[in-house]
Amino acid sequence: MHNLDSAVNLNDNAVYFFWLCRVLPPKTSGLTLWFLQASSPTVHPFQKEDSVKPVQNVLIVGGGTAGWLTAAFMARTLGSGSGSGVHITVVESSEIGIIGVGEGTFPSIRGTLAAIGIDEARFIRECNATFKQGIQFVDWVRAPGTPGSNHYFHPFSLPSQRAGGPDLLPYWLLGADENGAAFAQASTMQKRVADASHGPKRTGDGDYLGPLNYAYHFDAGRFATLLATHAKSLGVAHKVATVDTVELAEDGAISGVVTRECGTLTADLYIDCTGFQAALIGKALGSPFRSLNDVLFVDTALAMQVPYATADAAIPSYTISTAHAAGWTWDIGLQQRRGIGYVYSSRYTDDVRAEQVLRAYIGPASDALTPRKLKLNVGYRDMQWVKNCVAVGLSGGFLEPLESSGIGLIETAAYLVSYLFPRDGNMVPVAKLFNEMMRARYERIVDFVKMHYCLTQRTDSQFWIDNADTRTIPSTLQEKLAMWRCRPPHRLDFVVDLEMYPPSSWQYVLYGMEFNTDLGPSRAAYPRMDEARQEFAMIQKMGLRALADLPTHRALVSNLCARLA
Repeated sequence: MHNLDSAVNLNDNAVYFFWLCRVLPPKTSGLTLWFLQASSPTVHPFQKEDSVKPVQNVLIVGGGTAGWLTAAFMARTLGSGSGSGVHITVVESSEIGIIGVGEGTFPSIRGTLAAIGIDEARFIRECNATFKQGIQFVDWVRAPGTPGSNHYFHPFSLPSQRAGGPDLLPYWLLGADENGAAFAQASTMQKRVADASHGPKRTGDGDYLGPLNYAYHFDAGRFATLLATHAKSLGVAHKVATVDTVELAEDGAISGVVTRECGTLTADLYIDCTGFQAALIGKALGSPFRSLNDVLFVDTALAMQVPYATADAAIPSYTISTAHAAGWTWDIGLQQRRGIGYVYSSRYTDDVRAEQVLRAYIGPASDALTPRKLKLNVGYRDMQWVKNCVAVGLSGGFLEPLESSGIGLIETAAYLVSYLFPRDGNMVPVAKLFNEMMRARYERIVDFVKMHYCLTQRTDSQFWIDNADTRTIPSTLQEKLAMWRCRPPHRLDFVVDLEMYPPSSWQYVLYGMEFNTDLGPSRAAYPRMDEARQEFAMIQKMGLRALADLPTHRALVSNLCARLA
């Protein structure tokens, strides 16, 4: 049972399937759609209104990752390459660049890339991509120089659990791991592998498969270029033009977009991928934006691209997130460079001090570099599908780059638009369901991200003091934390279809932040202590085996790149 494949177990083949299917609507969604149609005063549940036209043409306004990923996913799903498929056009301006704050992803991206038909080796090569096995959080629990551990790890692999074995978390809380390791290190081999600069898969493993769960780091500009090329090969049309105005029909729906170069462009469904500008969903249709600055404080980022000191430098296979007095830095390793940035709150520091923090983190390598400044509009729209317009990406919302939710939310929206696609033109029930699911997903991500901040023990700056103030913590998160003081998080605490992060991610962060769950009164409910001890010991042994079987991270990346050379 305990070879490398089985130790990653049941675990990671199941994980892969989980990420592919995690944004599927509930099994009752067909009934839900029927009910919504039946409750509409203008639409009979079995007969569409004569004035409603079938959706045959989709216009995506804006390119970048949001526009081209949506285009590729819709084209693949809706058969745009065939003569009878939905016709999809992307119109993008040559004057507007890609924001690309985050170069990190979550494991769901593997299912997305596989679904749209991009080979993993091609993706790695063309996007300067590397593997991401998790996130290392430094100085989040306590201030630098304070006694105690200064970091914890959020791995992507689920806690190891053999078939029929005990759930390890409660036994870890009761001290079954005799090494006294952190939960992430005790329950999975991934931290050991990542710390040793090894990759999550072997060179012979198939596309998007491997013993350990993983995502990627990549160059956002190159990724958008790859997506554009691939989407066009799937039948997506492309126009380079700047949208000046949006025209509305009498019923308030969009009737067309007026461009400088191509005149007026019309469609049956419009997708707003114009970023924070939100030219369609916000400016034209007036969908309100819900600011979250009272919960998530960061609103500005300074970013630099830092070359490696040597060409063969080790590449960390995880994001390094280091907390500072008014925010945190990200440190991401690509093939030829590091992407490093400081995300901070302008209420607690200024740009001059922020740049000093960033340069101090990078060191002398920053001397010849100029940071790029980005303003972040943290929040989301409750109504991301209005009339015949859908917001995807930053136009719909943004929840800071801490846990790579940005691209994950693009994936979710693209998936929902594609599989809930209103072919018959009746958008009312589909829009209602889409808005409910996206709003629920945003709310749950807000809770997850805020948990990183509010459990801190730091009192060295007002930023951290205010983050721990209960007045800044959503009531939904406070309720979860109250339950978890006497029992660990359980999958029943989460509606999986609405969650971006699995229960294990909540567990890794919760106990990485040294949250206290008292299982003393319920100790008798956990009689399998000896089995749990054996399992923890076996995980450590399998970690040593993994180091022998898995290549170094840089060697793995080089091997994949060479396949297309």
